[in-house]
Amino acid sequence: MGAISRWLDRFCYKHPRLGIPGLMKYIVIANVAVYLMDMFSNGYFSAMLRFYPALIMEGQVWRLLTFIFVPTSGGFILWFALTTLFYYYIGNALENQWGSTRFTVFYGVGVLLNIFTGMVTYWISGAFLETASMYYVNMSMFFAFATLYPDMRVLLYGILPLKVKWLAWVDAALFAFDIGHYFMNGNWVQGMVPIVAILNYFIFFWDDLMAILRRGSSRAAHRVDPQTINFKKAQKEVQNRKGYLHKCAVCGITDADAPNMEFRYCSKCNGYYCYCMKHINDHVHIQ
Repeated sequence: MGAISRWLDRFCYKHPRLGIPGLMKYIVIANVAVYLMDMFSNGYFSAMLRFYPALIMEGQVWRLLTFIFVPTSGGFILWFALTTLFYYYIGNALENQWGSTRFTVFYGVGVLLNIFTGMVTYWISGAFLETASMYYVNMSMFFAFATLYPDMRVLLYGILPLKVKWLAWVDAALFAFDIGHYFMNGNWVQGMVPIVAILNYFIFFWDDLMAILRRGSSRAAHRVDPQTINFKKAQKEVQNRKGYLHKCAVCGITDADAPNMEFRYCSKCNGYYCYCMKHINDHVHIQ
């Protein structure tokens, strides 16, 4: 466990009252309520809740909180139902894995980062725009779920079974494309918004990501190691020979000749040379 994970565990342990049990249940209920109200008000209800910094600066401070309840997947009711149920499912899965406090802190950090980036974007651009939404919080929640349960299968559009990790890679590619598009068009401020807004995922999973990278580099180094290459060559020779697995480089005895004989490989010889127990300590090292 890395330093960041230890600090988060200590913080959550010392502040258990920060946890909101069943947090996603309340978020989903609010999303459904706003969606239904929009159906009767032609979208006016959610417009009163969205994150518009210009209006917040004029005194509509409730928008600092109410943007959490605005659905990010409006439109067709079936699509809204599928996405809302999916985020409810992964939110509950994360809470069951981490506990209420850690999940609430994760969700809360995402909200605070979105508020921060939304306000900074407004102060830099000065444009009357909606500069924060729950899209990036939901995205970071999905990335967290995919990191913890990479091989779990879900039904895409309720039909096509796919592993969660492949969906996460597709979302990450689209995410990177959007950021690159902003930067290539010189819109540096807008390009930094998704990076900062999803920073909570990297905060909570930095140690895990570093461990994955270390394992990957270790496997890569192992594949090009001379001992590994020689071992694979020896295995291939055995498969072609199909007679014995080990043969002493001094006396020529094999495990087929003496099934009870133990064989060892010398680490001091330059190559992959095998010796029986009589000669493992009594042979000239090959250099």
